[in-house]
Amino acid sequence: MLVSRAAGIALGVVADRVLGDPRRHHPVAWFGTWAARVEESTYADDTAAGALHVAATVAPVAAAALLVERVSRRHPVAHTLATAVTTWAVLGARSLAREGDLMADRLDEGDLGGARARLGNLCGRDPEQLDEPELARAAVESMAENTADAAVASLLWGTLLGVPGMVVHRCLNTLDAMVGHRNERYARFGTAAARLDDVADLAPARVTGAVACLLAPTVGGDARHAWRIMRRDGAKHPSPNGGWCESAWAGALGVQLGGTNVYFSRSEDRDLLGEGPRPRSPELRRAARLVTRVTAVVTAGCVAALAICGRKR
Repeated sequence: MLVSRAAGIALGVVADRVLGDPRRHHPVAWFGTWAARVEESTYADDTAAGALHVAATVAPVAAAALLVERVSRRHPVAHTLATAVTTWAVLGARSLAREGDLMADRLDEGDLGGARARLGNLCGRDPEQLDEPELARAAVESMAENTADAAVASLLWGTLLGVPGMVVHRCLNTLDAMVGHRNERYARFGTAAARLDDVADLAPARVTGAVACLLAPTVGGDARHAWRIMRRDGAKHPSPNGGWCESAWAGALGVQLGGTNVYFSRSEDRDLLGEGPRPRSPELRRAARLVTRVTAVVTAGCVAALAICGRKR
């Protein structure tokens, strides 16, 4: 089972690299539609209602994923294919790096309007007043944090728990993106989703940061400098996880991230992360390459660990 899981994860990562996310009928979008419909019945301005919402939306999907894992693992080929399809469905590494490159293209062309229009594909900030360095900063920060959320966490949970691990993590991450906001509607209702997503990403975020530091020389940085910045600034972020990724990217790229983030309904003043100038399009392209390379290294580690443990059994 572990060897077929390893093969499935490897195939799924290759599929993500070659195909990217489906443009239509994405399984994550299906779950989002399902969660929105459930919210119509479960919503109340209350943390208990939010916990009920998480259970009501995730439990049926988790049960289906567990059934797929149990049935398919009796047949190595079927188990490999089920794991591969799930990995491809939950992974977002190629799309994440591609958005960074497309943003850099717009900035190189001096097309601030086009760059602002693309920012919504990466994060929920209000782009209207952002100049090139602030657009690049927002994109780098989003790529760094989402490398943990949309790539490394899925790979690690898949390695540990197979198809159910990947599916449940992606459900929690999607719910956090939908309701885990600090606004009037979701401040209490979204608490359970936000906390569970934080817990699920505690280890993956730190693995992401450490691997990014290790790979800093591959994008023109220095591993020791990146490690020092991550250790110094990783806990300065309001998220218990995001700072480890963002500060690692800041150290690897030799730039400074953080500052004031303006959203459509609020703004946040955050601590500065890293040292150096604000990023621009060249750093944005290096950040995108780091997304791909971190994903590749973590994939190799997960596949090797599963293959070794499977052969010992």
